[in-house]
Amino acid sequence: MAGLNLRFTEEELDALRARAQAEGRSMQSFAHDAVITVMNEHSRLFDEAAEHALKASEELNRRLARCST
Repeated sequence: MAGLNLRFTEEELDALRARAQAEGRSMQSFAHDAVITVMNEHSRLFDEAAEHALKASEELNRRLARCST
């Protein structure tokens, strides 16, 4: 598996250590899951925004399609 080095301030690292420890997890596992969660959330939000834009422009796209024929 590929790796990635991340840099944190001392305060950030202390907070990460405390959160991981509070959940009984390693910092690596906690950080990995946090990154995956954020990536999935960004993908979900993008998909929702794209769906909203398509719905909002549906009538305009239909009218434009009729004009071009």
